Amino acid sequence: MIGLTAVFIGAALALNIYVGGARFNAESFVPNIVVLGITRELGPVLAGLMLAGRVSAGIAAEIGTMRVTEQIDAMTTLSTDPFKFLIAPRVLAAVLTLPVLVAVADIIGVMGGYLVAVNSLDFNGATYLRNTFNFLETQDVVLGLTKAAVFGFIIAVMGAYQGYNSSGGALGVGRATTNAVVGAIVLILAVNYLITAFFVE
Repeated sequence: MIGLTAVFIGAALALNIYVGGARFNAESFVPNIVVLGITRELGPVLAGLMLAGRVSAGIAAEIGTMRVTEQIDAMTTLSTDPFKFLIAPRVLAAVLTLPVLVAVADIIGVMGGYLVAVNSLDFNGATYLRNTFNFLETQDVVLGLTKAAVFGFIIAVMGAYQGYNSSGGALGVGRATTNAVVGAIVLILAVNYLITAFFVE
């Protein structure tokens, strides 16, 4: 899902940058802007939003179901810490795996832009790749992966929080799932700006 999103976003980004650059005779900047936009912004944000809809909802539904069926209460009775057993592994997994997914999405997105530029916009393939690698800096990749780790934390925590505090049977679980997705999406967009502003300054 993330791969398909990345390849089409990269392709559409290349087309739009080419159209805008043509107005100023700056078509040659297409590879530079594509790789910068994907690694710093679009890769982590889109991956975070896609996973917020899938992972955060899944965590909220699973833990919420355990809450309303009193499984979490039973764990507490048996002296098992639900935070350590249910929440911590999910948060750790999201923090570790989302940067990996974003790194893959970055590569696929850049290649999506490359395919459109070479096949539709008459760019030279070797020149396009050379400009891409020459323009990309380590801090661009680090920024994107840092965002990904933070977004993974947000996604898992929102799902776990809403699920853990759900009540009211199936209706409460459904409400918790919706709140987890909406809350994660809003926080991802807000935190994305804050991280970008911090790195830029």
